[in-house]
Amino acid sequence: MKKYLLPLLAGLAMTSCVDVSHEDVSTSFKASNHVSEWKDEIIYQVLVDRFADADQSNNYRVNKQHPARYHGGDWRGLADRLDYIAALGVTALWISPIVRNVETDAGIDSYHGYWTQDPFLLNPHFGNLSELRDFVKKAHARNIKVVLDIVTNHMGQMFFYDINQNGRPDESVEGGIKTKLDKTVHITEYDPDYETPVVQSFTSLGNAGAAPIIFLQDPTINRIPPQTPEAAILARPEGYHRRGRIVNYDLPPDGDEQTMFGDFPGGLKDVATERQDVRDAMAAAYGRWIELADLDGFRIDTVKHVEHEFWQDFSRRMRAKAKSLGKDKFLLFGEVFDGRDKLVGSYTYNDELDTLFDFPQYFQVFRDVFIGGGATKKIEARWVERRENWSDKPPANGIGHPPVDVHVNFLDNHDVGRFLYQAAVAGRDDGRAVLHNALAFLLTEDGIPCIYYGTEQDFAGGNDPSNREDLWVSGYKTNGETFRRISRLNRIRKAVPAIRRGTMAFTYTTDHVADEPDAGLIAFERKTPDGSYALIVINTNKSHPSTTELGGAAMKVSVDNVDLVDVLPDAGGQAVKVSGGTLKITVPPTSAVVLLPAGAKI
Repeated sequence: MKKYLLPLLAGLAMTSCVDVSHEDVSTSFKASNHVSEWKDEIIYQVLVDRFADADQSNNYRVNKQHPARYHGGDWRGLADRLDYIAALGVTALWISPIVRNVETDAGIDSYHGYWTQDPFLLNPHFGNLSELRDFVKKAHARNIKVVLDIVTNHMGQMFFYDINQNGRPDESVEGGIKTKLDKTVHITEYDPDYETPVVQSFTSLGNAGAAPIIFLQDPTINRIPPQTPEAAILARPEGYHRRGRIVNYDLPPDGDEQTMFGDFPGGLKDVATERQDVRDAMAAAYGRWIELADLDGFRIDTVKHVEHEFWQDFSRRMRAKAKSLGKDKFLLFGEVFDGRDKLVGSYTYNDELDTLFDFPQYFQVFRDVFIGGGATKKIEARWVERRENWSDKPPANGIGHPPVDVHVNFLDNHDVGRFLYQAAVAGRDDGRAVLHNALAFLLTEDGIPCIYYGTEQDFAGGNDPSNREDLWVSGYKTNGETFRRISRLNRIRKAVPAIRRGTMAFTYTTDHVADEPDAGLIAFERKTPDGSYALIVINTNKSHPSTTELGGAAMKVSVDNVDLVDVLPDAGGQAVKVSGGTLKITVPPTSAVVLLPAGAKI
């Protein structure tokens, strides 16, 4: 390992005296548009460090036995495994952050990419600009889009609060005056508790005003302030809120301002995004990567921790930059890790984001109904709720759709325990069947589906870092039951315009969850004006078959005198006929059917 580490340390040490603000830009490389319609896309989330390791030369600090250290995955590995990705049937890759990070902190490494040290530089763990471009170019050659994960809310831990003013970072400082209580408290200067207007210093003689901010200077682990001129504001104290770490993650009325102004636990320093010079730096950094890497969109981290005005400014600039490169459908979708739909939807107004991850659906539908066995009426209610809270107008210069119609749907991701883990915790002994059922819903509902890498290999890790497994341990098999399930559903989705672009209307939901004949059923139609049609029926009840009929009244649908066939099984499934505008069909426990008009080609 030393032979890789020494050149790295030398390179990091040089950053203080060498202008490294711009990667080498080839004049033969030109960014262009690769997207025609985001409703047609199926996103696959990839944690680069854990997907494929094809370049041993960048394997410094690698410890594959430790779940929170670098494991060696890189962009060349992604390029080499595009056959696997294509076989799964996904059409867009959301890749983890590419920018230079603080290397390590408290025994945990920045393999995930969320500890930005300089947003204008690449993370050498994953390769260089040429290798990044090569991966993106090869993905585009297969009509696979590339969406980059970015962070504007915070930077890595590059400074400490000198609370006791001794000029060094102390793991513990003590004092009683600070809290106005007759007791001693222990505070770490790397990650103190939230305090307004800024973290205060104190000594044995009493309070001493604002705690000085001291940037760390440790190039061996890249724990230094940004060195590029364009990021200068992020190398100064005024570029940060300096209030200490968040304790309450809820915005008002349930929480308070610390959600907006506090550091993330672990010492991730909250950026003063209300400052114009900070906004300029972020826009310059990430707009530049659109051009340098020919990206098709951004997934944006920690959206609710940044003020709305920032997103209005940032989104306008990113869209303008993309359009200057011919990219007229550059996707901006954000993460609001919150179950409150009104809050999530608030970021879709005033030309902010094109769409958001549907976290309310994650909680209400996939957790409460598919895993928890709740009433399917909750699913229909979710659609009503979203219509009330998400914008029904396309953002100016966005992807051309109202955010309410392109919600990004997911079963799990790198921030929550995997679906199979959650099912096991809930006591489900039929976890794989539940997963396959949930996938049937995910890949046939409206919106844009997103699949977390490893789902296709039945990965079942718990919360971070257990849910960030190495994909190579699977051998990249393509013949597993879940891989084939996803591949089949993706093939159906691509073949049926109604499932990709059609309207969605519920034809059956129920409050019943026990022995009732329709317990656990949900059914919905997808259709387009030109006649493409699909009817999906799912039984979430694990105990018995359920039928789309109650009290002698069969389910009503919008078509009539049509023969329908279940195309979900490779060999074809049951056939039924719509008569009198009604349909009675029985679905086995924890199973789904995807009904298309007889003769439809898949």
